[in-house]
Amino acid sequence: MKFSDVVGQEEAKQRLRQMVAEERVPHAMLLCGPQGSGKFALAAAFASYLLCRNHVAGDSCGNCPQCSMTARWAHPDLHFSYPVIRPAGTGSEHKMSSEDFASEWRGLLSQGPYFTMDKWLAAMGAANQQALMGVGESDLLLRRLSLKSSQGGYKVVVIWLPERMNAECANKMLKILEEPPRQTVFIMVCEEPERLLDTIRSRAQRIDIRRVDETSMENALIERRGIDPDAAHRIARAAGGSWLTALEELDADNEKRQFFDMFVSLMRLAYMRKIKDLRKWSDAAAALGREKQRRMLAYFLRLVRENFMYNFHDPQLCYMTRDEENFARNFAPYINEANVLEMSALMNRAMRDIGQNANAKIVLFDMATNIIVSLIRKP
Repeated sequence: MKFSDVVGQEEAKQRLRQMVAEERVPHAMLLCGPQGSGKFALAAAFASYLLCRNHVAGDSCGNCPQCSMTARWAHPDLHFSYPVIRPAGTGSEHKMSSEDFASEWRGLLSQGPYFTMDKWLAAMGAANQQALMGVGESDLLLRRLSLKSSQGGYKVVVIWLPERMNAECANKMLKILEEPPRQTVFIMVCEEPERLLDTIRSRAQRIDIRRVDETSMENALIERRGIDPDAAHRIARAAGGSWLTALEELDADNEKRQFFDMFVSLMRLAYMRKIKDLRKWSDAAAALGREKQRRMLAYFLRLVRENFMYNFHDPQLCYMTRDEENFARNFAPYINEANVLEMSALMNRAMRDIGQNANAKIVLFDMATNIIVSLIRKP
């Protein structure tokens, strides 16, 4: 993993290089930023840079034995800590740790350094379990760090989503950070730093990672994915600074394409006032599961906003894919100042009710029938 593999984030890369050049690498770092910004990719690239013995043009060489091992995620001085579920067939006495899912983790990393918690949960085969870091993880880390560096340089620990540590694990991790082993660097990759212990945050140097800028994302789509410039420009704008979102747009079976089809179907059925078909639509949407329903409604809210802004005929105001814009050409006039707030309120209320475990079929059907009334409002 090299800095050149990270999409954008040139300012953060330069700051990390400068730390090494000036020999002031902190023992604990906190990389904070939104999902899809490349925090983990940046942490992995910096870990490789610290372990590499032959830097070339401000990056890991990619050829030395250290780089060969980190490329396979098999360097003995590179450790990963991450949230896990309780393994199947184990009881409450088992102290779960990242060691339980090491092969699944390496399999996920082999697909690339950009991934979500949902993808990790799927890799572990989690049904409705939440991934956490327990005391077993901090105990495992203590054992690993008690050993000397096998290569005589840094020992690097990348902790993905430390905010998921439970209280016992967090307190033990605090003791490790207070008295870190010699030449050990902790890189914590965090999305919700406010959930971390204040004492842990105070012992780490925080670096805020911004969303990926549009130009870097557009260039990466063209150069790495072979996308034509117009499509790359649209995807980069619609992605909102998330490389993960951009990659999802390239997947023919991605979740957002499914949501787009459901939005189109909902609006057409509501416009034609097909109550029975709207009932079937609600039943189908209710089968998606609560978390997916909430993501679907968040997507619907975005499309309502985009269709409203499309009426101003200013391309700089709209962030839509080609398919979304093709639909908006005819549909956008039906989202206007007379109903945009009402329709947004309907979807926000549905999202709230589903989050509070209301019956999804009733909530979604109620929203769908009320959209019929909203669509007939004229400015």
